[in-house]
Amino acid sequence: MITALAVAVVLAVGPLPAVEATLPPGSPPRVPVTGLQAPDACEDTGGAPGPRKLDPQLAALGLDAAHRFATGRGVRIAVIDTGIAPHPRLAGRVAGGGDYVRGGSGLEDCDGHGTAVAGLLAASAGADDGFRGVAPDAMLLSIRQSSRKFTLADSPTGVGDTRTLADALVVAVRAGVDVVNVSEAACVTPAEAENAAAPLRTALRYASENDVVVVAAAGNVGEGACTDGQVALPGWLGEDVLTVGALDARGGPAPFGVRGPWVDVAAPGAGLTTLGAPAGFTRDPVRGTSFAAPLVAGTAALLTQQRPDASAREIVDTIVATARSLPSVPRDAVGNGLVDPVAALARHPTADTAAAQAPATPPEPPPTGRPTAPLPGLGERVDVEPPLAPGAAVAIVVACAAALPLVVRSLRRRP
Repeated sequence: MITALAVAVVLAVGPLPAVEATLPPGSPPRVPVTGLQAPDACEDTGGAPGPRKLDPQLAALGLDAAHRFATGRGVRIAVIDTGIAPHPRLAGRVAGGGDYVRGGSGLEDCDGHGTAVAGLLAASAGADDGFRGVAPDAMLLSIRQSSRKFTLADSPTGVGDTRTLADALVVAVRAGVDVVNVSEAACVTPAEAENAAAPLRTALRYASENDVVVVAAAGNVGEGACTDGQVALPGWLGEDVLTVGALDARGGPAPFGVRGPWVDVAAPGAGLTTLGAPAGFTRDPVRGTSFAAPLVAGTAALLTQQRPDASAREIVDTIVATARSLPSVPRDAVGNGLVDPVAALARHPTADTAAAQAPATPPEPPPTGRPTAPLPGLGERVDVEPPLAPGAAVAIVVACAAALPLVVRSLRRRP
C-alpha cells in the first residue's frame, strides 16, 4: 500500500469484545463493537496499468511450469485480512466469510491490503499483461478481521486483535477451507507472547487437527511495525503455522523482516505489483512479509489440488523440504530457503491432480478464550501491510519483526 496502506495496521488499544467461535459454517461473525469511527474515504491504492511482463521475481518461481501440474482449481483459501474488494481478476471466485470490523460479508477493503494479498495469491491471468497469482483458479473466502482506516473512539490506531484473529481462524476452518493465509501480525514482547498467544495457539491447533494449512507472515520491523525486543504473532508460534520471511528485489533477506528460528521458508516480498483497490493494479510496488506469505499459501493450494489426500502436515513438509537453499543467507531470515512451487509439485509427479475433496464436517471447535493482544495488519506499505494495534496489554502489527530470545526450545524446527 501507499504508506498509509502499508497496514502496519495497529489495531485497537484495548482488546475487542470476543466473537463467538461456535458460529455455524458460513455465518458472518457478529461484531459487538461500539464507538467505531468510519473514515472519510477509503485508501485508493489502485488504478495503475498491469505490468507488461511477468515480474522477474515471480517469473523465478516458475509459475508457467507449476501450472502444468496444478492451478488451485477446487481448492478453498481463506484470506484473513482487511477484506477483499471486488476485482475483475478475482471475479466469481471470492465469497464473503464475515467482517469483524463493522459487520457484513467481508467483501469490501477500505485499506487495500487484503486485495493486494489476494492478487498475489489467486489473480487470474490477463490477456494484455504479465500478472497472475500463484493459484489462479482457487476459490477465496474473505474474512475482514482488521483495518487501519476504521478506528475506535479511544484508539486511533485501527481495529482488530489476537482474539478476533483466533476466532476468524476457527470460522475459516468450520467453513471448510483447505488453506488459510494470514498476512497480519501482532507485535508483543516475549513475556507478553505466552499470555497473548493462548487463543491463537488453540485456534491453530484446531486448524491442524482438521488438516487445514495455515500460512502466516513472519512480520515486519520498522515504523508502524515491531520494534527491537518484540516478536510477531502468529508466526512466532511455530508448530501449527507455516511462517514466511521475505526476500528483497535482489534476492537477499529483506531488511524489514522479523527474524527467528520459527521462520520456515521465504518468498519475494518487495518491489511487487499486485491488484489494487478499487480497481487496476497497485500504484506503487508493495513491500512486506505480508506479500511473501500469499506466494507460499498459493503453493500450498497447488499441492492440495495435486495431492487431495495429503495431510496438512505433508503439504507443509513438502514446501519446506523442497525450498531452494540460500546458503549465504541467515536461516533466521529465510528458514529452509526460497519457496519452489515447481520442485514441490514435481516431488510427486504421479499424484492425482483432481481437485481436493470437501473435508468432513469438523468437530465442534474449542473456545479460543482469553487473553488477547490487539492486532491490525502487517504494517507494510501498498507498499501495503496491515498490523495489529497495541492494546491495553500488547500491540499487534501485520508484518512485525524482532528476534525472540525466549521460548526457542518450544518452537519447532523443520528439517
